[in-house]
Amino acid sequence: MEKNDLITVVIPIFNVEKYLNKCIDSVLSQTYSNIEIILVNDGSTDNSGMMCDEYKNKDSRIKVIHKKNGGLSEARNFGIEVSSGKYITFIDSDDYVEKDYIEYLYYLIQKYNTKISICAYSVLMENGKIIDYGENYLEKRLSKIETLEKMLNEEGFSVSAWAKLYDIKLFKDIRYPVGKLCEDNGTTYKVIDKVDKIAYGNKSKYYYYKRKGSIMLSVFNKNKLDMIELTDEMCNYLESKYPNLSDTLNRRKVYSRFNVLRQMIKVKNLPEDLKIKEDEIIKWLKQRKKEILKNPKSSKRDKIALMCLMVGKGFFKFVWNIYERIKY
Repeated sequence: MEKNDLITVVIPIFNVEKYLNKCIDSVLSQTYSNIEIILVNDGSTDNSGMMCDEYKNKDSRIKVIHKKNGGLSEARNFGIEVSSGKYITFIDSDDYVEKDYIEYLYYLIQKYNTKISICAYSVLMENGKIIDYGENYLEKRLSKIETLEKMLNEEGFSVSAWAKLYDIKLFKDIRYPVGKLCEDNGTTYKVIDKVDKIAYGNKSKYYYYKRKGSIMLSVFNKNKLDMIELTDEMCNYLESKYPNLSDTLNRRKVYSRFNVLRQMIKVKNLPEDLKIKEDEIIKWLKQRKKEILKNPKSSKRDKIALMCLMVGKGFFKFVWNIYERIKY
């Protein structure tokens, strides 16, 4: 396999000094060496910014951008703007990758003649447990519809920006939504919708570290409601173009609400405005009881969660806590 194309690696960084060395070192040790590494220091107040500059002095492939804190989306967008590569990939700064992460994604693009490749990923829990999300799937070329459906169902990969390699031209008129959490829900489907086929590899080359201080696992705040807003926006757009995905899209709307609700119920003294939102989510789910239970795409987990919620919010919380302890 020829290794001529320059590949850009964008790493947004905010207060991750504890994890940054492992992340950047995993990129510097890549078997595919023709890369540029863009470190976007998004207003860190710890030693992350200084660490970025130290790495820049060690390796000429590294570029560092220091900016005021604007969030993950803005940091990624800065990386896109200054990218020089033919392809681009994103890595979160508290995660790390296998040494052949880029080579594997590039190999898939070359083998299947696509503009996007996706690899499986593993979730690394704080207790050391590793969950491989690719072990039950096969390497193959997927159609756009197959990719969207598998992404929505999280079959071997997710909506996340990372663990993917994109032709940079696909981002010509696409940027991540600034000021929003769960920004991947507002972006990845737009990029996939631009192509007809995608290469998927079932080998896990990306390690997502599920830690308490991360954005998704931090203390609940109203910004986390962005997941529902962006998911609905994504689903409504896709349903207008691909009505055959209707059952899968309805499942995703349910999934987003349960995802938010399970975080809200853990808050002891939920502010009044968020209590209203919580009631709205519960009402939305209960009103669609028959639709959810009859939907062939609904997951067993969501069906059980719904039945628990019908009993009561307290029972739902009790059962969900047991589920999390068993799974994680």
